[in-house]
Amino acid sequence: MEESISPNLESNIKSIPEVLKSLGKGEIAGNENARKSLGNTYATFNAALGKSGLASVFARNELTVFAPNDAAFAELGLNPGNIGELEGLTEILLYHVVSGSVLAADLTEGLVPTLNGAAVEISLTNGPMVNESSIILTDKMARNGVIHGIDAVLMPPVSNVMDLLDDATTGADFTTLRTAIYIVPGLKEEFATRENITVFAPTNAAFAKIGLNSLNISGIDPAILREILRYHVFGGGRLFSEDLVDGPIIMSEGGTLIVNTSSSNTFVIDENGGSSNLIETNIQASNGVIHKIDAVLIPQ
Repeated sequence: MEESISPNLESNIKSIPEVLKSLGKGEIAGNENARKSLGNTYATFNAALGKSGLASVFARNELTVFAPNDAAFAELGLNPGNIGELEGLTEILLYHVVSGSVLAADLTEGLVPTLNGAAVEISLTNGPMVNESSIILTDKMARNGVIHGIDAVLMPPVSNVMDLLDDATTGADFTTLRTAIYIVPGLKEEFATRENITVFAPTNAAFAKIGLNSLNISGIDPAILREILRYHVFGGGRLFSEDLVDGPIIMSEGGTLIVNTSSSNTFVIDENGGSSNLIETNIQASNGVIHKIDAVLIPQ
């Protein structure tokens, strides 16, 4: 990631990696004789920063870190000695970090994008949680941000958009869409490798409304299919449901969609005036996010 120096650094306060290193030495309980345990130490997370080369990123940028304690890593058989062997370590660590300083009192329910690109979900209903992990330590301040301790390691999505559409479970409602993508040369690779995309994915029922299915869609000119399918892709970043606001967005093919959030159900309007409801949102992939829609969008 590109570093941006925090403008509020105070040299007399420790950086995030330094605070992580000191946790478990009695500072949590305010007692110099506090007993160390895997539940109040963060040595594995700190070691991971060094192994991944991210320590300077965590020291120089203003961040909020959701740091798994050593017990959380131990549940996965991980410790400071072997954490460097974990596949995808950098992306996992970045999935534990959001930009800026967010104190516990300022946490709100919903999705929050991480430096990984994918979002974590904050829940406050049964005590503060990040995804399925409980927040067990709050507001450990550093000169460049704040640390919250959590009791489980957060795992980012590993399947790309095309993988999800191909999967028998997650892609069960997208067989026509998947067939259409495979027909267009190079489009499968775009859905698999293009970073930070938002896909408005029509269901099988959506295609059926215009008389198309996985058997007859091959009769459509691939050039026309390309234009239609890329009209369903926003390439300017991951737009989670919380990010959608009333107004236009420019799609990959150059056409415009109008987002409308005024009703109880968010919907989008294509250039011909056709509307499509978002019937399932925030299906996360490693390279983007999918929103399931109930009508095919047609560009002019």
